[in-house]
Amino acid sequence: MSRIAELLFREDGLWREKTATWRAKARGAVRLFWSADRRWLLWSLLVVLVVLALGILVWLARGYEMEQVQRALDRDNADAMMDIRTGLARNLQNLHGLNAGDVAPKEWTNNALALLREHREWMRLEWRDPSLRLLAEADSPYFSPLSESLGETGGDGMHACAMASRLDSGAYSETRFVPLPGGRGLEIMELCLPIRHGTRRVGYAVATYSLSGVLSSMLGEAYTRRQQVSFAEPDGTRLATYGATRRGSRIFTSQLLLDLPGAALVLRMDGWRAAPDMLPNVLTALVTTLTIALVTVLILLSRDFQRRQEAENALADALAFRQAMEDSLVTGLRARDLQGRITYVNPAFCSMVGFSPEELVGQGAPAPYWPPEMVDGFRERQTVRLLAGKSPPREGLESVFQRKDGTRFPVLIIEAPLINATGKHAGWMSAVLDVSEQRRIEELQRAGQERLQATARLSAVGEMASLLSHELNQPLAAISSYANGCLNLLQSPAPSAGSDTETLKDVQVAVARIAEQANRAGRVINSVHDFIRRRGEAREAVSPGTIIDAALPLIQMQAQKLGIRVQVQCEDHLPEVWCDRTLVEQVLLNLARNGMQAMADAEIDQRQLIMEARYRPPVSSGRGWVVFSVADRGAGISEEVASQLFTPFFTTKAEGMGLGLSMCRTVIEQHGGALDYAANQPQGTVFRFTIPRWG
Repeated sequence: MSRIAELLFREDGLWREKTATWRAKARGAVRLFWSADRRWLLWSLLVVLVVLALGILVWLARGYEMEQVQRALDRDNADAMMDIRTGLARNLQNLHGLNAGDVAPKEWTNNALALLREHREWMRLEWRDPSLRLLAEADSPYFSPLSESLGETGGDGMHACAMASRLDSGAYSETRFVPLPGGRGLEIMELCLPIRHGTRRVGYAVATYSLSGVLSSMLGEAYTRRQQVSFAEPDGTRLATYGATRRGSRIFTSQLLLDLPGAALVLRMDGWRAAPDMLPNVLTALVTTLTIALVTVLILLSRDFQRRQEAENALADALAFRQAMEDSLVTGLRARDLQGRITYVNPAFCSMVGFSPEELVGQGAPAPYWPPEMVDGFRERQTVRLLAGKSPPREGLESVFQRKDGTRFPVLIIEAPLINATGKHAGWMSAVLDVSEQRRIEELQRAGQERLQATARLSAVGEMASLLSHELNQPLAAISSYANGCLNLLQSPAPSAGSDTETLKDVQVAVARIAEQANRAGRVINSVHDFIRRRGEAREAVSPGTIIDAALPLIQMQAQKLGIRVQVQCEDHLPEVWCDRTLVEQVLLNLARNGMQAMADAEIDQRQLIMEARYRPPVSSGRGWVVFSVADRGAGISEEVASQLFTPFFTTKAEGMGLGLSMCRTVIEQHGGALDYAANQPQGTVFRFTIPRWG
C-alpha cells in the first residue's frame, strides 16, 4: 500500500507542474544539442569536463600520497611514544630493585654503577635520606661527572621529591639546561622515587635523565633512519634532537604529548619526502582511459537521449492512466506530510467531505472536516501516532468526519507510511472509507439478532417454567397437605393411651407420604434436566476453527459497538472435536459477551478480547483435548463473586438471570470436558473449556 500511496502522493498539482516544466526543458535541451549548427557546444562541454576531471584526479592523487606519508609518520610517532613509556616504566622498576632491602652505601654505589653502564639515558644516581641529605651517589661512565654542575638536590629536584612524597610513587621534575665543560650543555630532568622498607619510608632514589640519551637509548634505528625525533616544550621549543638530518623538499610533522607525573614533554617527529615521481605515469594512464571513456560517452549519450524521449512518452501515458484510475476510485485518498499538512486528496475524498481540493490542500490541524468537539482527539492522535513515527494499526481506525454542510458520518481510516523514491519517510497516506451504510446494516442485523436471542431465551425460560410449574404443583400440594395433617394430629389432645398409638401411626404414614412426594419432585427436576440434555444425538465432528468462525460475526458486532478489539489465535492443523456445535457455539458466545461486558467501563484503556484454540495432548493415554479460551482486560472477579460464580440464579447484573455460566458448565460437562477460569495478566479474566478430540 505504501508504494501506491507514494505514487499517488507524487501526483499532486505542484508535482504535475514541475514535471511539465522539466519535460519542456528536456525537449529544448535535446533540440539545442542535436541541431546541426550548435552541436559544437556538446564537444566543448565534454572537453571542459575531461580537463576538469584530469585536474581533480591529479590533485586527489597528490593529496592521497601526502595523506599516506602523514599517516605512516603518525604511526611511527605513536610506536616511539609507546617504546619511551615502556623504557621509563622499566627504569622505574630497576630503581625499585636497586633500593630493595638494607644495603650499605658502598654496596649501593657498586650496584648503581652497574645500572649506569646498562642505561645510557641515566647520567647520575643518588641515594638520599628522608631529609634529602645525600647518602650515596654514582655518575655515568658515558658522561662527564655532574657533581659540581648539579650540586645538592634543590629547586626542580625538591619539587619532584615533594610530588613523589604526595603521590607515594615516582615523580619527574621539569626539564632544565645543565652546562658542560667545553661550552656545551644538556637538557636533563630528574626522577625522584620514594624508598620504603615495609610501611616505613627510609629515603629517596634520584635518577638524572639526559633527554638526548632517552631518545638515543630507547628508540631504535627504524625510527631515526628516516625521521628526526626530538623532545620539545608544549610551546614548541626544542630541548633534545636525535636522528637523520633534513633530506627532501616536503616536511611532515607529527607531535604527541608525553604526560609524566610532574612534567609534560612533546615528542615530535619530523619526516622529509621528495616530490612524487608517480604522477607522470598516472597522468598518462588517465589520459588514455579518459579518451576511451569520451568515445564511449558519446555513443551512450545518443542512445540515452533516445531512451529519455521514450521514457517521457511512457511517463505521460502512465500519468494519464493513473489520473483515470484516481477518478474511478470510490475510496477516499488523503496524503499528509510530516508536519500534518494535507498535500493531496483524490476526487472521492472531496466528494465524501464536500470540500474542493483547493480548500483542503495545504491545510494543517485542525482540518476543515474535523468535528469541533473532536479536534483535541484528532490532534493528539496525529501528534502521538503519526508525527512521532508510530505505525498505526493495520486494521484501521474508526472515527467521525463532518461534511461541509455540517452533517456527520462514520469513517474507517487506514494509515500507511509514505516512502519516497530515496527510501525516506516523507509523510502518511490515508485510505478513508465511508461506513455509514455498513453501520446501518450492522445495527439492523444486531437488533434483529438480539430480538431473536431474547425470544429464544424467553421461549426456553417459558417452557422450563411451564414444565416445572405443571409437574411440581401436585407433589408440592400433596407435601403441603400431609404436613398440615401432621400438625393437626400433633396439636389435637389425646383422649386415651390407645389414641396416642393411633395418632403416632397416622403421623408416620403422613411423613412417609411427604417423602414419596419429595422423591417425585426430585424426579420432576431430573426430567427437566434430561429435557435440557436431550441434544446428545446432534453431535458431530467439527473443526475448532469452524466453531470460532460461526460465533465471531455476532461477537464482532457487539465489540464494534463497545469499541473493543477482538483477536483470534488459532493453532494450525487443529484436530476435529466431537460435539454439538450449536451448544458449544452458544457457550463461546456467552463467555465472549461476559468478557466484553466486563470491559464496558470507560476507564479501561486497552479493550481487547482474545479468543484462542490450541491442542493439549493426552498425559498418558486417551484422545487429547482442544482447549478454547476467552480472555478479557476487565476488572477481574472478586473473591466474593468467585465463590458463587457457577451457582444457578446468582448474578451481578441488574438484568441477568444467573443461568448463563451454570448452563455453560452443564453443556461442557455433558461433552466430557471441563469449564474453569483464572486471572489474566496484567488484568482481566480468562475462561477456558475443553472438548475431547474426535477419532
